[in-house]
Amino acid sequence: MTQLSEQEIIRREKLQELQKLGIDPYPAAEYPVNDTSVNIKNNYSEATKEQFQDVCLAGRIMSVRDMGKAAFVELQDKAGRIQLYVRRDDICPGEDKTGYDTVFKKLMDIGDIIGVKGYAFITKTGATSIHAREVSMLSKALRPLPIVKSVEGQVFDEVTDPEFKYRQRYVDLIINPEVKEVFIKRTKILQTIRDFYNNMGYLEVETPILQAIPGGATARPFVTHHNALDIPLYLRIANELYLKRLIVGGFEGVYEFAKDFRNEGMDRTHNPEFTVMEMYAAYKDYEWMMRTTETLLEKVALALHGTTEVQVGEKVIDFKAPFRRVPMYDAIKEHTGFDIAGMDEAQLRDVCKQLGIHVDAKFGKAKLIDEIFGEKCEGHYVQPTFITDYPVEMSPLTKKHRSKAGLVERFELIVNGKEIANAYSELNDPIDQRERFEEQVQLMERGDDEAMYIDYDFLRALEYGMPPTSGIGIGIDRLTMLMTNQPSIQDVLFFPQMKPEK
Repeated sequence: MTQLSEQEIIRREKLQELQKLGIDPYPAAEYPVNDTSVNIKNNYSEATKEQFQDVCLAGRIMSVRDMGKAAFVELQDKAGRIQLYVRRDDICPGEDKTGYDTVFKKLMDIGDIIGVKGYAFITKTGATSIHAREVSMLSKALRPLPIVKSVEGQVFDEVTDPEFKYRQRYVDLIINPEVKEVFIKRTKILQTIRDFYNNMGYLEVETPILQAIPGGATARPFVTHHNALDIPLYLRIANELYLKRLIVGGFEGVYEFAKDFRNEGMDRTHNPEFTVMEMYAAYKDYEWMMRTTETLLEKVALALHGTTEVQVGEKVIDFKAPFRRVPMYDAIKEHTGFDIAGMDEAQLRDVCKQLGIHVDAKFGKAKLIDEIFGEKCEGHYVQPTFITDYPVEMSPLTKKHRSKAGLVERFELIVNGKEIANAYSELNDPIDQRERFEEQVQLMERGDDEAMYIDYDFLRALEYGMPPTSGIGIGIDRLTMLMTNQPSIQDVLFFPQMKPEK
């Protein structure tokens, strides 16, 4: 059993004392909150004070200044913090002062959740506060909070340990208000994207997370087992093939915010569980998708910041449309000096060797080109840039380029040196698609554990006819990192994946 600290023992003793006094430390009844700290602080004045004569707030005690027969308490609710003025004779108007002398002063602690009823006023020092008429225990905290002090805008004893912050996010949210703001902005990003596509008449849908075939991307899947059917199932690595089935079925525009899962490495930009928004539009191509995407991200930046310029570390990134467009081969030639157009696998391996890029023997042309671009080019693109016209070997679900042999109509959006979005003119030729899948099987036989499986039902769907279509996947976690100036994907996930605690 876990050894309790001295503070934890004392709090449990206080819990028992409350119960002996007949006070339920965890009452079940609704508490009739009718206002917030921020609304009161923003709107209370001499002219409006009649509106704030009967306020009811609930929140967490963050500090106490004891003045004997009165105390000032800092209360934190969902919106922010406000000062309470708690006087013994106000909350205990009769002769029995137990409610103040014992319950409030001795048995309530920093971190406890309380309710307060009273009226707003302004103290002699000019602080908008609540004069308490009644204080109620709503939840006794048995663990002490790390104390973070703020004096005249300066923060002391701030909790910055990532291990603590990510593993105990609930505490991080309590003591670091700016963390909550990141997740509020994340939700605003989602809402802006949702509104953008809804206004275009597109339909938000849901597709399976458990899949018999992990299709739609090249990645290593998580595998599980379905007992009733006695078959292996996979957590989806992408939702692309299901969304394109819906385009076959007659929807002209669909999108989904999808939880995807890839059984791969973890670092500052990768988590095994992540969120992608995928959208597919019939009768469109990748040129249309580039224009639409830069308009969308411009709107996201404006919605969050009121400007297209976003601070990311020491850089300012401008999401003002239009974005730069650079063909992939041109990017590689610019940053390596090698023109790899038309090179075979052996020649690409030689280029990797000359560039000092270590590559696995089982890598095919696609992986070799991807390594060259990732190692030597990607990091140079800080401002939003569409890298276009990928080699056909890298894009098994993409339509061949209408005018450039050996290439496909695909782009990736690179911002601050990282891929944020991936989009195609979608391959809708079922015969070509079958051949591309078969090439992926050959890679799998060579040992590529990220190669695609053949999805025969998807091929059957294409044989019924899919209209010309463009699709895109946008990494919501990476986009949130950019838009909220966070250095790590763990900072924009409430509960990032962690090693088990010892």
